[in-house]
Amino acid sequence: MRYNQFGNTGLIVSELCLGAMTFGTNPGRFGHVHGLDQDASTALVRQAIDGGINFIDTANVYTTGQSEEFVGGALKALGLKRSEIVVATKAMGTMGEGRNDAGTGRKHMLDQIDASLKRLQLDHVDLYQIHGWDPVTPIEEALEALNDIVRSGRARYVGVSNWAAWQIVKALGISERRGFAKFVSLQAYYTVAGRDLERELAPMLLSEGLGLMVWSPLAGGLLSGKYDFTPEGTSGEGRRANFDFPPVDLDRAATLVEAMRRMGDKRGVSVAQIALAWLLYQPVVSTVIVGAKRADQLSDNIAACDVELEQAELAELDGLSALPREYPGWMLQTQGAYVSGRISERRLPK
Repeated sequence: MRYNQFGNTGLIVSELCLGAMTFGTNPGRFGHVHGLDQDASTALVRQAIDGGINFIDTANVYTTGQSEEFVGGALKALGLKRSEIVVATKAMGTMGEGRNDAGTGRKHMLDQIDASLKRLQLDHVDLYQIHGWDPVTPIEEALEALNDIVRSGRARYVGVSNWAAWQIVKALGISERRGFAKFVSLQAYYTVAGRDLERELAPMLLSEGLGLMVWSPLAGGLLSGKYDFTPEGTSGEGRRANFDFPPVDLDRAATLVEAMRRMGDKRGVSVAQIALAWLLYQPVVSTVIVGAKRADQLSDNIAACDVELEQAELAELDGLSALPREYPGWMLQTQGAYVSGRISERRLPK
């Protein structure tokens, strides 16, 4: 396990993060994903810690708060030192039937941080994230609420999930101008078969120094190697069979899985490990969130940290998964070459 600086902060996190979306038995929207009771959740946390993971991510909406309860129960049962574990949670989703039980309004955000801390049995979280875009609440109101949460000591850092690049940059500008705690990270979807993030978000993250937490690194299990690709779609057992999300270009994914299977067979490792290893080579990535229901799944994911890909293999995967050229990207590249071409190449040592 390697450890990375989390964006432009002093926080150090493991390159894999344990996602707690599988924790909890309450019925709910993500019933196809969760299902672990407290004992099973605690066992996975113990396995993750033993494997070198120091980062756990959850959210208030996962099993309507039960995921947070089980994370808190696991940390307490294992007797982990608070300083040795990084805990992240999120808020914005619907947590009740009231008019103010969702969104990023001040009332909801301040209510939810207190509720999350109570469930987690903690006095603070290390990272508190807005879980999605709220089209109703002014950004300024949400940012001020987050700032108050940080200043009160209930969170060390704040981040965001599933926002567009322009929304994040606008928020950074507001926070800079008003002296608020700024976003330090983005949690977003990114896989070798789904590289849309590279168009706008990745350049923005590198420019502004934000860390990237990758969710669904195996595209909902599609890149695990467990599925067969057919002209009609995919077949196989797993959550993707009942929940076809996130959307993926199946032709591209099939070609990539075939190539990654060949690379995996050469090393005696799984397709999933190759897919995770590719992400760990991407400079924009701070940590990759892995979720599991079984110990063998988590072991397989952790083993991806030991997989070293050759330059030719990275180039092959990059070529097979390359995004179609799109405006204004191709114009920026073309016109940028006019200027960069005037600069002499740096002399390298012999």
